[in-house]
Amino acid sequence: MKKLLSLYALALAGVVLPVVASATGRESCDASCLSAIAGQYRAAYVAHDRSKAPFAAQVRFTENMAELPFPDGSWDVVTREVGPVLTFTDPATGGIGIYTAIMMRDTPAFMAIRLKVEHGRITQVEHLMATRRAVSGPPTPIGDVTKLVHDPELAQPLTPAQQRPRAELIRIADGYYDTLARNDGTLHTKFAANCHRIENGLETAADGCATRFKLGYFRFNERVRREPILVDEARGLVMFRGFIDHKGTVIDYTLTDGTRQVSPFQEPHTWSFIETFKVVNGEVGPVEADFIGSPYYQTSPWTKQH
Repeated sequence: MKKLLSLYALALAGVVLPVVASATGRESCDASCLSAIAGQYRAAYVAHDRSKAPFAAQVRFTENMAELPFPDGSWDVVTREVGPVLTFTDPATGGIGIYTAIMMRDTPAFMAIRLKVEHGRITQVEHLMATRRAVSGPPTPIGDVTKLVHDPELAQPLTPAQQRPRAELIRIADGYYDTLARNDGTLHTKFAANCHRIENGLETAADGCATRFKLGYFRFNERVRREPILVDEARGLVMFRGFIDHKGTVIDYTLTDGTRQVSPFQEPHTWSFIETFKVVNGEVGPVEADFIGSPYYQTSPWTKQH
């Protein structure tokens, strides 16, 4: 605990931690190093001062799936971080994942952040920022930034017996999206009994992740385009970037229990998301996501092929 606190103290003080040489001779940044850089990034962001974090000379930056000069966008208007902060890392790729909440003067926002670190320097910054304006049509859940709570299980490291290889973690989490697309009641992955979902700071699956999937509630989802962007193997976390497309052609439909439903999506529409899954013992556990509305069939600047 003292070591962790000292790392965060260094991060907030703007001290750049040294990188170490890997077995291949290349510089690398381990989980502690990446966590410290995450703290430095947050401090720099709120202060509007890029000198407080170890940025590369050239930084690629996107916010809400649009490519911007760096720094720009919310970097110019953020006034404080509300938190709490969930940080996790992918030392194999130099990836950092962050979920937090901020204020832009009087405007609250939930933030999902992905950073890429190479040779001890931040080279990529990706923000997805959910405000009430960004989720207004059709409305999706959005919570109160002052009441944000991350499931504590997300940050917990796994025991060796609980861990799974990287590819298997991705496969298990990806099955969530196979279940979500054209949802007909079939489950394409295993869900833990305690699986639930925080979306834009609000609980949206308190009765379990599988409950509405088994009903076929999300039949109106035409497709889910997604890609894994970070894997924290020690914690069993997989972060995805993606899009949920609604064609507006599925209007009236019937749940598996016979209940009639009317879709809220009656025109072409897309949700953009950055979403993270906990995988324990081969099952999907807690889920946290930030979502915004986007033009239909929006694509990401980070995706090489669509």
